[in-house]
Amino acid sequence: MENDELTVALGGNVKWRFPSVHPEGGKFGLIAAAITALLFLVGWEVLGWLMVMVTIWVLAFFRDPVRAVPQDERAIVAPADGLVTLIQRVPPPREMAGPDGLGDQPMIRVSIFMSVFDVHINRTPIGGTVKSVVYISGKFLNADLDKASEDNERQHILVERHDGARIGFTQIAGLVARRIVPFVKPGDMVAAGQRIGLIRFGSRVDVYLPAGTAPRVVLGQRTVAGETILGQMGDMRVISGIQQ
Repeated sequence: MENDELTVALGGNVKWRFPSVHPEGGKFGLIAAAITALLFLVGWEVLGWLMVMVTIWVLAFFRDPVRAVPQDERAIVAPADGLVTLIQRVPPPREMAGPDGLGDQPMIRVSIFMSVFDVHINRTPIGGTVKSVVYISGKFLNADLDKASEDNERQHILVERHDGARIGFTQIAGLVARRIVPFVKPGDMVAAGQRIGLIRFGSRVDVYLPAGTAPRVVLGQRTVAGETILGQMGDMRVISGIQQ
């Protein structure tokens, strides 16, 4: 183990810092700030102060915090910050099914809902090669609904590890979201927890766990992208949770 890795593992001194704003959000922040300045210049101070709050929210929406990604080849990390709203056994999406994808047998799908207050930078659950990125236009239903997986605008991403294990996950636009922005393309090499895209503004991400893998999260649990472990490859131990 390298010295830096040993320091992190043993608990070196890590200080809190303000998260940066992703470049994708810079233009929206500038637009909001320009409108704010204009309102103050024309003397509409009440609206100006409201726009100050909007500007702060826009910058917060596109915040891009640093995450400590578990370095465990068996770990499948959460691709999104949010609330685990659905855990179901379902067939894989046809765009990721078949012998070159996730197969045709039902899989456990974990759905993570992102509110407009969550971090919206999405990350890959495992490291490997991006095998496919498939965008599908659709509706903008509430992303919390089960049928959003089939009806809403969405983007399927399939990643294959060096040993052939595959993970599929889907970015789904929601009621307010109007754009899915990818950072990767087929053929790209990605590390576990690497940033792969974002969704504007409020949405959901579905993760399809491979056969023989049980979820290590429970309904109602909040996840942290790149840090929370959704499951471990080949681990079928089931956990339960109590809301309190």
